[in-house]
Amino acid sequence: MAATSPPLPSSFQNRKKIFSNFTSSKPFSILSSDKKCSRFWCQIKSFENQPPNWSVEFLSGTEPIHLIQNSPSSSMSMAAASASDSAVKTVKKVCLFYCAETKALAERIAAESDAIEIRSINWRTFEDGFPNLFIPNAHGIRGQHVAFLASFSSPGVIFEQLSVIYALPKLFISSFTLVLPFFPTGTSERMEDEGDVATAFTLARILSNIPTSRGGPTSLVTFDIHALQERFYFGDNILPCFESGIPLLKNRLQQLPDSDNISIAFPDDGAWKRFHKQLQHFPTFG
Repeated sequence: MAATSPPLPSSFQNRKKIFSNFTSSKPFSILSSDKKCSRFWCQIKSFENQPPNWSVEFLSGTEPIHLIQNSPSSSMSMAAASASDSAVKTVKKVCLFYCAETKALAERIAAESDAIEIRSINWRTFEDGFPNLFIPNAHGIRGQHVAFLASFSSPGVIFEQLSVIYALPKLFISSFTLVLPFFPTGTSERMEDEGDVATAFTLARILSNIPTSRGGPTSLVTFDIHALQERFYFGDNILPCFESGIPLLKNRLQQLPDSDNISIAFPDDGAWKRFHKQLQHFPTFG
């Protein structure tokens, strides 16, 4: 006795061209050498771009093919259940870490979405002042999408945050995103005299060496960096994403009762070139 696919009747051979894609909903029969297939049943997945609400059935011998229309309500319920399951699977859960300065902001962000889970870090120091850091429940973030909300507000806090930023991607996480709202050395992006040090390039190189996670390079999100060409300071191991808060500022200004009396002043020609198109609704000068 062997498991074989049932032979197709000639009546089906003449009609099979109209079915572009079908899958068997029941297993084929187990046949012996002296028995023939008694029934074949399948469901059409695609019939000229129509919903899968038709079934095909034919009997052995010379019986014709029967097209059976399924109940519309059952088809709709199956589609709804499938869409619901798909939506649940596509929800991206994110573990959000933060430093001491961004704790309040991280809590506000997490309050906006159930998909964001706050995770803390023990920020401690040794007696000599150097960082003594610990990531609680490090095994719990394996396979998770992880983000870190940083604040490079002073040189004294950069090293301890970089230590955590370098450690998180190595904990077997699915992806890592570094959110750095303010890029502090952005204004030092060029040399005016021989001997000047462009520290924007230095910080970009440091961030470019963040280890890759299971999902690939780290994503860096920063807002209103001083010069857009600074994206080329970063290496291939990091993906910089430059966002802007100007649309939020514009919406807030338009909500003011005296918005018609507002004028925008730019500190220099570079700022005017960068932002005047986004603020053209208001009178501008610089």
